Amino acid sequence: MEVKKYSYFEGKIVPAESAKVSIQTHALQYGTAVFGGIRGYYNKDQDNIFIFRIHDHYTRLLNSTKIMQIQFDKNPQELVDITLQLVRESGYKENIYIRPYIYTSSLQLSPRFHDVKADIAIYILQLNDYMDTQSGLKTMVSSWRRIDDTSIPTFSKASGGYVNSALAKSEAVQNGCDEAIFLDSRGLVSEGSAENLFMVRDGKLITPSLASSILEGITRKSILEIAKNLNIEVVERDVSRSELYICDELFFSGTGVQVAWISEVDRRVVGTGKIGSITEMIQKLFFKIVTGEEKEYMKWLVSVY
Repeated sequence: MEVKKYSYFEGKIVPAESAKVSIQTHALQYGTAVFGGIRGYYNKDQDNIFIFRIHDHYTRLLNSTKIMQIQFDKNPQELVDITLQLVRESGYKENIYIRPYIYTSSLQLSPRFHDVKADIAIYILQLNDYMDTQSGLKTMVSSWRRIDDTSIPTFSKASGGYVNSALAKSEAVQNGCDEAIFLDSRGLVSEGSAENLFMVRDGKLITPSLASSILEGITRKSILEIAKNLNIEVVERDVSRSELYICDELFFSGTGVQVAWISEVDRRVVGTGKIGSITEMIQKLFFKIVTGEEKEYMKWLVSVY
């Protein structure tokens, strides 16, 4: 079956090439939008796509509109139904990435959120690994600080805030690394340019707390639950930069990156320089979960077909 390139735009499913906005669009000028990223995993044996935690993603997206004062009237279930219809009509039978974003669609000046018309657009891409999950990522601590919640709300995936991420990512790649690690305004470890961060020390899984200007990641929340089910002690706390250099294991999590281990920080080898046992255990289970191979976690999946 041939894939049809469709998007959801201005209240209906249309050919992707027809989903276009004016150069006067408010969100294009000011970054006044919020977005999400949702993955669907194709299980060849079952000939089905399983979408991972789609209800949670849309709940967070609508929470983002609330934080940013974007007026929007659909609920999570309505957005789930629209997305499932879009994927089905498109006919995908492969791994996919779904990008919904709610944006101020009015053609007007003045950077504000209140009293500005908003719409939602959703598009789909075929996507396997966004970053290498197997070889070990080289990272550096960015010279750019992670935006503070008092500047741009970090609990919201606000489009304009990702200028911060783009600066850090470009700096890292231009310096020969795969990804950046942010420090927060206090100088403590926050997250990657678009990923949450986990560290292993002395058998404990440690991750920066929500107070570290991080995004409250859906994959992060999943890994915390997975680790507890594996009887791994989990600690959410402040993390110092120096700890990154002496930890036993380090990995990123996120919808795009999935679970990807880190081999190097600031030219210092992490642990043995190979994927650690706890990281490997969590990564293998995660990929089984998202493809519908673990009955215990089927509550996190919605099947397309």
